[in-house]
Parts: sequence; structure tokens; C-alpha cells
Amino acid sequence: AQACLANGTKRLMHVSALGADVQAPSGYLRSKAAGEQAIHAAYQAAGNDGFTIFRPSVVFGPEDQFMNMFARLARFFPVLPIAGAKAKMQPVFVMDVAEAILNSMSQPWACGQTFELAGPRVYTLGELVELAALWSGHPRPVLPLPLSIGRMQAFFFECLPGEPLMSRDNLASLTVDNISHAPMNPLLGIVPTALESIAPVYLKPAV
Repeated sequence: AQACLANGTKRLMHVSALGADVQAPSGYLRSKAAGEQAIHAAYQAAGNDGFTIFRPSVVFGPEDQFMNMFARLARFFPVLPIAGAKAKMQPVFVMDVAEAILNSMSQPWACGQTFELAGPRVYTLGELVELAALWSGHPRPVLPLPLSIGRMQAFFFECLPGEPLMSRDNLASLTVDNISHAPMNPLLGIVPTALESIAPVYLKPAV
């Protein structure tokens, strides 16, 4: 924000996250809220409102690290043990996010505003895992795990090399629902894309 202001950048388009809150249970969501606060503080001090903040729910699309991850797991495990299986989320298509940003980039009504970006339907995490497995050609039942066991599972993942499949901070995020407070703002010009119309195509197993 400070660099944009110092260099006369006309607009700052910032992608935060749905559920960003300084009181959130996870460090991830608290850090997103801190980022938003930093932008507000910098622009307010400069008397400038040339920024727009977007808060997308979990984003899906080809090569995503969400539905694809569960599809990969379904290839190797007969049952998918999932902590936080009842957590609610509202996945949004990556192209809808991109289009919302483009549509508001030069619009005065978007200055100084925050927009929540979410898809047309709310799912539980367990439902999304089952759908990813089904659409990838490996239908699997989901075994809901208590959060206490999930934390042990996540700690094990954190000890493995590379990016963990699930961290304890991810689990903390799942203790609050990741859903929008209202339909997507009509000014953005987006008709939210259904997960069912996109994910089965890119998750479909290669022939």
C-alpha cells in the first residue's frame, strides 16, 4: 500500500480472504485482517481511497490445491478421514474472482470498498471431499474425525517434508464457517459459477 501510494499507482486491488478477522481462531485469517488494516491505515493517512479489497471463499479451478488435493488422496485411500468435516464453505470459481477484479478496477464505486466473493452454494467440507473423490473416478466415504485427533494428524503432516496437506492452523480455520454474509454484490457483474459445472471437467480421470 505504501509503495502504491508513493509511486502514484491509481488503484490497488487486494485479495484477502473470506473470514478475515483480527479475532479469528487461525493465524492465517488474523494475518489477512492485519493486511486489510494496513491498507486502510496507509490510504486513510494519505487521504486516498484508491483501493479495493476482495474476500474470496476457497477458490476452485483447474490446478487448484483444494479439490485436486482431495481427488489425489482418493486415489490411494479407501476411506478419507477428515477433521472438521462439518465446516461450511462456499467455493468460488477462480475466473469469477478474476472477472470481479477486472470489472471493478476502473470503477469509482469500488474505491475504498470490500467485496465478499463466494459461489452460489454452501457445502460442508465432507461433502466437498466426497464430490472430489466421486468426480475423479474414485468414490470414497468420508470418515469425520474429532478435532483433537485431527490436530494430531495435522502435526504429523507438518513434520513431513514440503507443504503439509493439512496444518493445525488450517484446522483452526475450520472452526468458523467460511461463507458469505450476502449474495455477491450485483455491481461486480458476476453470476457465480456452480462448482458442479466446472470441477467434474478438470477432475475427470484421464482416459
